[in-house]
Order: sequence, then structure tokens, then C-alpha cells
Amino acid sequence: MSAFVHETAVVDEGARIGEGSKIWHFCHVMPDTTIGRGCSFGQNCVVGPHVRVGDGVKVQNNVSIYEGVEIEDDVFLGPSMVFTNVINPRAFIARRDEFRRTLVRRGATIGANATIVCGVTIGRYALIGAGAVVTRDVVDHALVVGVPGRQVGWVSRAGNTLTLDARGEAHDAEDGTRYQLRDGVLELLAR
Repeated sequence: MSAFVHETAVVDEGARIGEGSKIWHFCHVMPDTTIGRGCSFGQNCVVGPHVRVGDGVKVQNNVSIYEGVEIEDDVFLGPSMVFTNVINPRAFIARRDEFRRTLVRRGATIGANATIVCGVTIGRYALIGAGAVVTRDVVDHALVVGVPGRQVGWVSRAGNTLTLDARGEAHDAEDGTRYQLRDGVLELLAR
């Protein structure tokens, strides 16, 4: 099964799209961009140039992934969420050499209309709530909401809110995973 590219989408020469991926209406994939296997890009998305998107990534409508952003496997990007790539943009000053790296780690979710300010890392399986503005790094499994974004709890690999007991342990009954909070880091114990 090869990739599907809708007839209204533009894929520039030098872009690579993995098997089973779907690029829908009015998308633009720029040169020297790599999109992994089994990805889906809703309508009106822009990717690249020089962007790497992992396998199994789901990008909803109206998302732009700019140069400097890297997306690992199994990430969900909600409708109209925003990445930036320069801290202090000005229309009359070229700052292409000042792009800051933004990394979204495996399994993370970024909700609709959230904004990710450049230069941060979103941890594995973290969940960024709709409309949040993330201005600093987010640890693995963190639940972040608000403006500016702040951590209000923890989520499992399945995205369910976790309740820690007195020992700092939690269990997700849906997927059977267990977790332990150690030194501010939520660790997966077992499946």
C-alpha cells in the first residue's frame, strides 16, 4: 500500500511520505521533509521544509509544522494547534538562522488550538489541553492546561487521568498499566 495524496495537495520534490500515509485536501509538504508510515494529515496542513514526522502521527485540520519542529511516533496534533519557530519574529528582520528546536516525544497529544512556543520538548505520552499555551518543557505523562500552560496532573499511556496514592503509585484500569512517581518523574512499572 503506497501513500495517498489528495489531488489538491502539493508535495514538493524531495519530500518523502511513508507507506500508508494520507495527505488530504489543500495540504503542502515542502522539500527535504520526511513523513513516516501510517500518518494522516487533515485538510489545510503545511509541513516543512526539513521537518521529520514519525510513524503513526495524526495531524488534524489547519496545522502547520515549521522547520525546527520534530515529531516522534504516535503523536496526535489537534485541530488548529500552533507551533512557533522564532522567539521574537519581526516581518522586516530575517531570523531563519534563529529557529529553535521543538521536540514532541512519542505518544504525546496536543489539543485543539493549543500553542507550543518554540524551543520546548513535550514529553512522552504528555497531554496538552485544548487552548493551552506551552512556554517551557513538559515532562513525560504530564497533563498541562491553561495560559500559560501548567501541569495539573498525570495521564497514562492511554491518555486517562491518573490518581496517585500515598506511595506515589497509580493504575490505569483501561489498559492495565501501573506507574510510580519518583523524583518528579512518572515511570511506567508494568503493563
